[in-house]
Amino acid sequence: MRVSKKTDYALRALFTLVEHHGGAPIPIRELARRNDVPKRFLEQIMLGLKSQGWVDSSAGIRGGYFLARNPTKITMGEVVRYFDGILAPIDCVSVTGYQRCSQESVCRFRRVFFDARNYVAKLMDAATLAEVAKGSPLTTKELTTGFTGFTGGEGI
Repeated sequence: MRVSKKTDYALRALFTLVEHHGGAPIPIRELARRNDVPKRFLEQIMLGLKSQGWVDSSAGIRGGYFLARNPTKITMGEVVRYFDGILAPIDCVSVTGYQRCSQESVCRFRRVFFDARNYVAKLMDAATLAEVAKGSPLTTKELTTGFTGFTGGEGI
């Protein structure tokens, strides 16, 4: 699974709004600055988030964006699917983006991608914005430990 820049930026903005849930709206300029996102691109992303009912906005000098739904009711799986369409690593194991492959009847490795799809979907659909926001950022040490046979994360 590869997440697009659009999804990455949407999640950045959403988590900033989660941090300020219940507080004053955050202006688009501030959201863009805090998350290192081009303002014009973020404006389009925020319209998408608004169309899904996840965020809302208020106009005026003290206006900006805020969460329209409780962060316990929005999952990362929903956001990724909205912007990127599917969670499956290859088309022949996707439900909504399925494309038949000529090797399906004999393919041995397709099952591994199928299992990966199911694991990722289950993980992403259980990851509410509220729960994820409680966690701590991943460290470089965590990223490169736990996998034997790889040096410094090479190949992952």
